[in-house]
Amino acid sequence: MAGHNKWSKVKHIKGAADAKRGKIFSKLSKEITLAAKAGGGSPDMNARLRTAILSAKAQNMPNDTIDRAVKKGTGEIEGAAIEEIIYEGYGPGGVAFMVEVATDNRNRSAQDMRTTFSKNNGTFADAGSVAYMFQRRGEIRIDMPAFNEEQVTELALESGADDITSDEEDWILYTTMEQLFTVGAALKEKSVTTKTQKLIYLPSTTLLIEDPDVARQLVRLYDALDDYDDTQNVFANFELSDQAAAALE
Repeated sequence: MAGHNKWSKVKHIKGAADAKRGKIFSKLSKEITLAAKAGGGSPDMNARLRTAILSAKAQNMPNDTIDRAVKKGTGEIEGAAIEEIIYEGYGPGGVAFMVEVATDNRNRSAQDMRTTFSKNNGTFADAGSVAYMFQRRGEIRIDMPAFNEEQVTELALESGADDITSDEEDWILYTTMEQLFTVGAALKEKSVTTKTQKLIYLPSTTLLIEDPDVARQLVRLYDALDDYDDTQNVFANFELSDQAAAALE
């Protein structure tokens, strides 16, 4: 078991705030569009699209909004062409950041990312500068109260997951990039309800941040990157000490 992840708690607090603002609908719509564009509009034949639609339904997104996003991806509805771009950079303390963006204007997004890093004590970096510090992995989240540690460990082993960790709310199962949807399907066969199922960038090693001031600067940068309209996901290679986490709370 990988252990408790204190930074995940901060991310969940931020995620809850995003949901309240309704921003989550925009992110989910773009993910559905990108998934349909990449693999076609049939959820049965497109595992990424199937996962995106399940995530959207879990957030009570209306079916017509989902259908519209799919049709934008397949070209049945005209709209600006959206592409996926990964931007990289550094934050205070040498922390590495990777930002997944879905945009219809890569020049604008690049400039906006550069400005966001600069205004928040960070440094925009060239492609490949920090990517080697992360691994592309599958992540599946399960509501923590539903299972104890022994039960979720058994589920992970039987379903083919590689590792388990947890935060304040979820059990988190990690898979290889290729096995994400296979493991998700195995869990479904066991009648396990998953909260989210997606590909992430998982840091190979993490920096432990103990200084509350540095922690505040990092969270401020994370928030600014995540609040950008075209951002889909933000990944960073740090976790917070108990002292730093307590100062943020």
